[in-house]
Amino acid sequence: MKKLSRREFIGQGARGLGAMLVLSQLPLGSMANGTIAYKHPVGFQTYPIRDLVAKDFAGTMKMMAGMGYQLVEMCYPVGYADAGFAPLVNVKPEDLRRIIYDAGLYCPSCHYGIRDLTDNLDKSIEYAHGLGLTQMVCPGLDVRENTVSAYKEAADKYNKIAEKIKSAGMVTALHNENKEFSMIEGQLIYDVIMSELDGNLVKMQFQTAVVNLGYQAITYFNKYPGRFISAHLSDWTADKKQVPIGQGVIDWKEFFAAAKTAGIKNFFVEMKLENYKDSATYIHGLLG
Repeated sequence: MKKLSRREFIGQGARGLGAMLVLSQLPLGSMANGTIAYKHPVGFQTYPIRDLVAKDFAGTMKMMAGMGYQLVEMCYPVGYADAGFAPLVNVKPEDLRRIIYDAGLYCPSCHYGIRDLTDNLDKSIEYAHGLGLTQMVCPGLDVRENTVSAYKEAADKYNKIAEKIKSAGMVTALHNENKEFSMIEGQLIYDVIMSELDGNLVKMQFQTAVVNLGYQAITYFNKYPGRFISAHLSDWTADKKQVPIGQGVIDWKEFFAAAKTAGIKNFFVEMKLENYKDSATYIHGLLG
């Protein structure tokens, strides 16, 4: 992969700084690639398109904005270096932020591996401030064994991490993968985690792909009102084929209504590249 130079990233720095000044004066819903304003901004997660993000960060941000997106959720390059983000490791977060703004986007959230938070929390927080984040998200707890007590212990440790992140002015969130929607000692792991996490410190990011396991987001939005901050959106057919939002089995009108009860602030589409454009179009059509 070609590493992006500092010159490539900040060649349009003046425009990026100008965009930052404008964005600071406007409500979030006014950001839509400089032309169309949406009441409900829609975001995308960078992981599925990490190869494009790493090769041409600026170009990819503009491409996604052109598809109808206003928000981007990053992955921490240091922690995700082996997953494809290595070319971004040496790029300052402030420079990434300028490019994001220059594309007409805003980055409120970023994924961090659990080791980034347990072993290098200060460095991770510093990066988050440079990127202008309001949310730091982890995709899984540090669980040493597959027992209820181990999950509770890991959740308690995560509460302590969240205390430090809160004192740094940001919200901590926990993202679910499929494993949290399995049973252990007669209990659903997700419920075990929710019982131990402090809802005042840790919010949740719900991944809708667990519909393939028979679990619906609205069940947990209603069960745990106010405990969520964001969601990863994907849609699927009955035979588990990924399709654009609105073309699968999920009732999205019902989903977005329940999301208000859940407390969700941001929605990030996480799908194959070919499904991003139609997904944004559908969501904007549904929400306005």
